[in-house]
Amino acid sequence: MYDRILLPTDGSAGMTRVIDHAGELAHIHDASVHALYVVDTASLTTMPMDVSLDSLHGLMQEEGESAVAEARRRMPDGVDVDRTITDGAPATQIIDCADEADCDVVVMGTHGRGGLNRLLLGSVAEHVVRRSSVPVVTVRVGEEMDPESGEESPLQQVEH
Repeated sequence: MYDRILLPTDGSAGMTRVIDHAGELAHIHDASVHALYVVDTASLTTMPMDVSLDSLHGLMQEEGESAVAEARRRMPDGVDVDRTITDGAPATQIIDCADEADCDVVVMGTHGRGGLNRLLLGSVAEHVVRRSSVPVVTVRVGEEMDPESGEESPLQQVEH
């Protein structure tokens, strides 16, 4: 059913659930994964003028490298992973990448680091769900089920 899975990641701790879900789907379907990190260039325009945009962009690139490397590290053995870091508006880049990489499905978190902008402008996940030409699987981010109680518990950050 799925041959190529797009996995957008923002590198946040909550992404472990999303990465693991994409890995399970890839393993079950013998699919490859395309891990994507988008440097949100729109967020750079809101930075104070005394911040060096080049150095900030460099830091975001490094964060992207770490995020896609973590996605690769968490994949089950035998799952091929391509990694891409790109600049732009996250929702647009995710949709474009899904098309360009010939992905069959997008597996992404319900929300990322958004904060107030997400509340005012709508979430990246919502935009992708509405505009994607392929199915989008959203994985709830930020909480995990406690296996003993069946209740949600705060997500624990994974040690590296």
